[in-house]
Amino acid sequence: MPSPSSSQDPAPPILPGSSVTVQDSCSIYRGYTGIVQRISDRRAAVLFEGGNWDKLVTLDLSQLRLP
Repeated sequence: MPSPSSSQDPAPPILPGSSVTVQDSCSIYRGYTGIVQRISDRRAAVLFEGGNWDKLVTLDLSQLRLP
């Protein structure tokens, strides 16, 4: 019989190269999707690309979700 905790699959980890979406309601980047460049101390550097601009922003991992 499986344990109750194994019934829910844990969320896959966010790794460099992962595509992520900003979910923080207070962030101006909410809803934007970018690519994780590096992770350090529970923060991720996320590259946003849009037409004629690129922006590298550091965000807490708690503000991000996998699409």
